Parts: sequence; structure tokens; C-alpha cells
Amino acid sequence: MGTDCCGWDGVTCDTMTGHVIAVDLSCSRLEGHIHPNSTIFSLRHLQRLNLAFNEFYPSAISSKFGGFANMTHLNLTDSSFAGNVPSEISHLSKLVSLDLSLNYNMRIEKPSLKRLVQNLTHLTELVLDEVNMSSVPANSFMNLSSSLTSLSLSDCGLKGRFPDYIFLLPNLQLLDVGYNYNLTGSLPTYNWSTPLKSLGLSRTGFPIDIPNSISNLKSLKELYLSNCNFIGSSHPTFLSNLTQITSLGLSYNNFGGQCPWSLLNNAGLTYLGLSGNNFIGQLPNLSTNWSKVSSSNSSSNSQSVSQIPSKLVYLLLFDNLLNGTIPSWVYDIPSLQYLFLDNNQFTGHIGEFLHNSLVDLQLNNNKLHGPLPLSISKLVSLRQLSVSFNNLSGNVESKIFSKLKSLEDLDMSNNPHLSLSSFTLATNILPNIFSLHLSSSNITEIPHFLRTAEYIQSLELSKNQIKGNIPKWFLEVGKDSLHNLNLSYNFLTSVGHLPWKNLRYLDFRSNLLQGPLPIPPLGISFFSVARNKITGQISSLICNLSSIVYLDLSYNHLSNMIPPCFGNFSDNLMDLNLQNNNLNGTLPMKFAKGCRLRSLKLNGNQFEGSLPQSLVRCRNLEVLDFGNNKINSTFPVGWKLFQSCRFLSCDQTTFMVP
Repeated sequence: MGTDCCGWDGVTCDTMTGHVIAVDLSCSRLEGHIHPNSTIFSLRHLQRLNLAFNEFYPSAISSKFGGFANMTHLNLTDSSFAGNVPSEISHLSKLVSLDLSLNYNMRIEKPSLKRLVQNLTHLTELVLDEVNMSSVPANSFMNLSSSLTSLSLSDCGLKGRFPDYIFLLPNLQLLDVGYNYNLTGSLPTYNWSTPLKSLGLSRTGFPIDIPNSISNLKSLKELYLSNCNFIGSSHPTFLSNLTQITSLGLSYNNFGGQCPWSLLNNAGLTYLGLSGNNFIGQLPNLSTNWSKVSSSNSSSNSQSVSQIPSKLVYLLLFDNLLNGTIPSWVYDIPSLQYLFLDNNQFTGHIGEFLHNSLVDLQLNNNKLHGPLPLSISKLVSLRQLSVSFNNLSGNVESKIFSKLKSLEDLDMSNNPHLSLSSFTLATNILPNIFSLHLSSSNITEIPHFLRTAEYIQSLELSKNQIKGNIPKWFLEVGKDSLHNLNLSYNFLTSVGHLPWKNLRYLDFRSNLLQGPLPIPPLGISFFSVARNKITGQISSLICNLSSIVYLDLSYNHLSNMIPPCFGNFSDNLMDLNLQNNNLNGTLPMKFAKGCRLRSLKLNGNQFEGSLPQSLVRCRNLEVLDFGNNKINSTFPVGWKLFQSCRFLSCDQTTFMVP
């Protein structure tokens, strides 16, 4: 009260009239519904409205948005709007830019889109990424304005043939229809003249003929063709002519042979994605002055490289067959933020990083050895680090991670010669960690720094030497956030109460747990305590696990009968393993009509009577093992319906098949 709204943050007024002409409330943590009576709709002189990156779910876009007669720019991206886009949006006849992208629960139906395309004749930018348009035929975009400079329709569920006409729009500079898996069409060939600077066709059905179409696009700077249908060569030699490209994505195209390193000659290259192919050989060995290929390596590459682009931000080479050591220039790119070399065959030591720009470093699943480089400690912007499944060795000191306040995801699993003892004793590191994987890391206790891990979601500590009871302080870790906990293959003897109410995956298999069966949270979907020393009966509380998909209680000392309510969760249950216990009595389970069971293992108990007749409802059953029991009956009528069954065991039972 008492202040001029024209001075408020995000509000712009006309200096002559005082009318509010622009409102920018993007990234403002706004929540809830936008009511049709909201005073925002009374701002009839509004020209620009930006509500991007808020949380309005499940609010629909009100038809009142169509009442802004002077609106030129409307941005509602990633604000969790839901429901259908109202046709009244097409009333915004002066609209120049419309961005409704990343609203996953939003739909556009054919009538609304048709009016939008016909009426918005001044539109230069249309962004509808990830808005559901599965009911809209692709030819609905046939009459788009010739003034359009940017059209982005990725991952919208579009299908059918995309209009050829759009590729010939005279002002179009950006076109992205990627990740519409059932969308097809054809690119103009030979004399295709266009100002197009960015083209995205990843994961579509377009046949890609680069020599006869794309190679002629002299203005093209960004090209994204991952998982596409290429015509002709299985090696991208045709890319040598695209010297003006600054962003190139060619992942998962089954290319083979030597990597086309000549792409690195472009000094302006910022994004290079060649992952998921079958490229072989080594990275070129360049001098760090970005200008010279060493003579010892130039003969081993089919294409020479004169320089490495110092502006490179993304280098994505994962899921290939690359080998050799990682050359020094990789560690000396000043702008590099995302380095993905995982799932290759690289050897040698990890070098020292000379700049602190890295945000995400993925080196897992290689043959790297030696210590973790000390320069990791200087990567203060690092959010994800994975060096798992290598042969790293030496002591990991906690000081390496003391300054990495932004690190959220750390995976050092399966480096059998890496010592983490001092690292796990640290208390004031990794305050924002939400995923920690230290499987097979020779640790003897749960890391102490987890006491302050408020946001931990996934914790993997399997195949270590953690002994004794779970400490009481650990039961307070991630009480509201933890979704995945794996402590299997350790030497734990007691767990006590399980407090994690949002847990979905819990694995305690192959420990030394004693006492009664622990009951996991109600929302659990995977639960295993197999191969422990658990005693007593199965509590009826286990029947409350309505979301359970995988339940393994095998190889324990459980006794008495299965609770009669055990069939209550058969609608979701896919794998049930009770074998090698001391369970007895009859099988009380009643399988529902929609039974999803794939595996039922009851071997090695004292069950009597017969299998439930309702078992025939489990049409997807692949493994049925009820051997070494006292079951004595006729196999259920309709047993031939088990068409998927690939393993059937009834050893040491008396059974008749009708």
C-alpha cells in the first residue's frame, strides 16, 4: 500500500500513460491456481507477460488469457499448467512470441491449433516443446505465418508427415521437431536456400541425406540428428564440409570406424555429441596451444586435426569403443562443463584438470587406474562425478571434497583398490548430496557426513564390510527424502525400525540380520532381505504393501503360515520368493484376474495341500517353483494357459497333471 506499482520488481509501465505494459514474474516460486477473476486479467494494456518457471499445477490456462488485445509476448514455459490450451489464445492477433513449452500435462487439440495457426499472422516465435499434441495431425501447421523465425515442437507426440512447406519458410532460423518418434517427412535437396541456423530432427522418421541437403545449408550453426535414419554411408565422413557448425549431436546412429576428429577444427564448436555409436581408436594427441597435432599420433587418425576448440562446453563421447589414454588437452579446455567419456575402454591415469569450469564429469566403466586427481578439489561448480567401474587406487582424502558444496551425485563404486576409510570419517563435506554410490569400496562403516545430508535420495553401500547394528543416527538420515537404499552384501546384524516413509527400493540381502522380519514403508516397490537369519513368522502388516512389485524373503528361518491376506497385493506383485524357509500350512493366496506375477518361488518349505486354482489367472508366469514341499494335489485346471512359463519345478512333490 502507498507505493507505485510501476516501481515493483517485474513490473514495467509506459512512461507516458502510466499503464502497466509488461509483467515478468518468472522464477518467482508462485504456486496454485490462477483464478479467472485474478486482477492480472484487468491489465488490458499488457503487452508482455512472463510467468515461466513457476508451479501452477493443476491450474488450466484460463480463456481470459485471450483478452489481452495488445499482447505481443506470452511466456508460460515450465509452469505446470494442465488441461487443454483454450482456443481464445488465438484472439491474441498481435502476438509475436508464444512459449507454452515444458508443461507436461497440457494438451493442444486440433481446433485450437488450427485457429492459432490461422489467426496469429504476426507470430515470429512459437515454442510448444513437450506439450501433448498427439491428437493433432502434423499437417495442421501447414499455414504458419511466413514471418516465423523460430518453431520448436520437440517431444509433442506429433505423427504423420510434416509439411515440406515449413522447411522453405523464408525467415525460419530455428526448427526443432525432434523426439516425435512417429513423425516423418522429407528435407529439400540440392538447391535448398534457407537462413536456417538450427535444425533438430533427432528421434524422428525423417530420412537424412546430408550430402544432398544439409551440407548446402551455409548458415547452419546447430544440427541435432541423434538416433536418425541416415541414407548412405555408415561413417559420417560427409561432415567434413560442415565447418561452420558450433553444436553437433549425432548420438546413437550406429556409426563405426574412426571418430571424425576433423570436427574439432571448428574454433567456435561448443557442443559435440557423438555418444552411442561404434567409434574406435584414440582421441587425437594435441599440443595444449590448440594448434598442432603431434606427429606420433597423426598417422593413426584418418583425418588430421589442427586445433581443439577452446569454446567447447559439451564433449559427449560415451558408449563407444574408444581406447588409449585421455590426452592432456581434454583437461585444459577452459570452457568445458560437461565431459562424458563413460562406457569406453580408456586406460591410464586421470589427469589434473587445469580449469574449474566442470559441472558434470562421467568417467565410469573404463579401465582407468591410479589415484583420484587432487585437482578434483578445485572443481567448485561440480554437481555430478562418476568414476565407478575402473581400477582406481590409493587413499581418497576428505579434503578433496571439502569445497565441493554443489556436488549432488557421487559414484565411486567398484574400484577394488581404492581406500575410502578417511573419506567416510569426514563430517563436514557434501552438504547437498542426493545420490551417493560407494558399492564395493572397502568401507567398514556408513559415512559420517551423511548426518547432515538433508536431501539424500539414493544411497548405495552394497558389497562392503559394514558390520554390526545400523547406528541410531542413520535412522534420521533422509527420513523424508530417501527413495533408494541398498546395504546388501555386508555384515549387518540388526536394523530395527525403518523410518523412511518415501522409500521405494530397499535391499538388505546377504547380511547377518537376526530377529523378526522388518516391515518396510507402505509405498515400497522393491524389498529384499534374502539370505539373512531372520526368524519368526511373516507379520500380516506386510500385506499393507499395496505397491510392492518385488518381494524376496528367501533363505531365512521364517516359520508358521503365510498370512491369509497375502493375496491382497497380487495386482502389482511380479516377483515373489519365499523359498528355503520353514513356512508351513496351505497356500492362502488368491490371485486376482489382472495378476501380473512373473516368478513364484516356494521351494524348500513345508507347504501342504494344493496350489490355488486362481493361479491360472497369472498368464505372464515365467518361473514356478514349488518343489521340496508337501504339496499333493492336481495341477490347477487351465495350467496350459501358462504360455510364458520357462521354468517349472515340482521336485519331491506328489502331483497330478489333468
